Amino acid sequence: MAYDLQDKLVIAVSSRALFDLEAENQIFEENGLDAYYKYQLENENEPLKKGTGYRLIENLLKINQHFSEDEKQVEVIILSKNNAATSLRITNAINAHKLDIQRSGWTSGSDISTYLKAFKVDLFLSASDDDVIHAIQNGIAAAKILPSHQDIHNSLGDQVRIAFDGDAVLFSEASELVYKKHGLEAFIKHEEENKDNPLDKGVFAKLLLTIANIQKKFKDKDSPIRTALVTARSAPTHERVIKTLNVWDVRIDEAFFLGGSEKYEVLEAFGADIFFDDQDVHLELSTSVVPSAKVIHQSIEDLNTLSKKKT
Repeated sequence: MAYDLQDKLVIAVSSRALFDLEAENQIFEENGLDAYYKYQLENENEPLKKGTGYRLIENLLKINQHFSEDEKQVEVIILSKNNAATSLRITNAINAHKLDIQRSGWTSGSDISTYLKAFKVDLFLSASDDDVIHAIQNGIAAAKILPSHQDIHNSLGDQVRIAFDGDAVLFSEASELVYKKHGLEAFIKHEEENKDNPLDKGVFAKLLLTIANIQKKFKDKDSPIRTALVTARSAPTHERVIKTLNVWDVRIDEAFFLGGSEKYEVLEAFGADIFFDDQDVHLELSTSVVPSAKVIHQSIEDLNTLSKKKT
């Protein structure tokens, strides 16, 4: 029987998101593809340091320890624009770190997003803006891994801790656009008027629902995965968020409505293995305390403009 990825949490990660390959990427940027390939082949057995996404991947894979081989809940797949020849350095590093990653794809520069649905991917992590944008345009939750200090790459424990921003990440950006266009008072009025209307799902909603299905297999205190919502919303606009999550029948373990206060100290206290946000103002600080990733997306207005051009 074929191995079924359908009912698992499937994470696709690029090699540069999992390991620190910034020096190698600089060789590519400055000297071209041939120089990059030559360097990787010559350094095939040289160890690689952990990258920003390593901590999350390591702890996600630990979830499988609670299940038999046939019932594994998490599958991690390497999808990279490297070619097969240069892939050996990456697979050597995976083996050295004892990560249970068995599946991979090497596209020799072709668009990775083409293959995400074939692998039933729930989340794609990359260090490339274009790869993230293409993935999101294909309906896949994706984020750009941001550079961070080596000190925060080691796991703090075995439990996976994932923190999400709300608007334009878990939820659609419709409400955020009201704020951007008309200001805070208009935003508050809009949310109060729509407090009983669930927010539309954002690109990361499906990921949260998949995580919630894994959590339901455990008693609360025994769950190997914990989630947090960390948002700039505050009372009274928080009410619509809570009602939305109830309608989705999804569990958020911790929720912080900060009313514009800085997020990074809360994220550090939560011990996030990854924080997903769409705004640089929050990510610039969060990267100093927890692994962080930017949700890059085209706004509703951009997509509407693109649609009109096509027609």
